[in-house]
Amino acid sequence: MSFNYENLDTITRQFMLEELALDISSNNVYLSPRLNDNGKVRYVEVLKKAFTDGDEIKLKNEINYGLLNAYEQRKKPNGGYTQAKVPITAAETLADGEFNRYYIRALCRRVIQENNKSIQVYRAKEVDRPRFESEMKIGLVIDPRATLKSLRETNNFDTILQIPSGPNSGLSVRIIETSKDVSA
Repeated sequence: MSFNYENLDTITRQFMLEELALDISSNNVYLSPRLNDNGKVRYVEVLKKAFTDGDEIKLKNEINYGLLNAYEQRKKPNGGYTQAKVPITAAETLADGEFNRYYIRALCRRVIQENNKSIQVYRAKEVDRPRFESEMKIGLVIDPRATLKSLRETNNFDTILQIPSGPNSGLSVRIIETSKDVSA
């Protein structure tokens, strides 16, 4: 199932590309340890393509086309490491998280520039078992400046919203009109 990005248009896509360029210039593009050598080389190009005319599904498909390692090292509970297969959902998790993170950064930039607008959390992707903590965030209006700053410093929107248990919440943000009190 894919995300329903309510404000994914040419303006938002341009801001996504600008945010990616900012990360490239500061050497701050998140490179998953699950990416293989080819993936590390091609990942930025694949992101640009998805941001220009694709979505998280197109990004996932590109990542699945030879950009991931087959195995990864994992810590054993009693110490040491073991080799484990990279989960079959790895490309989807990476694509969903990164596309959504840049999308949210773009919307933050957009509403900062536009008057009488803000961003609101909503369920953009249906999930099998929505967490209670995620459900409680739906409808929350969040500060675009603080969110943008945080997302430039971390690669996890769920952490910023203080949603436990990691990725895959299905949450994103949308632009809403903010009414101004004009009473005298």
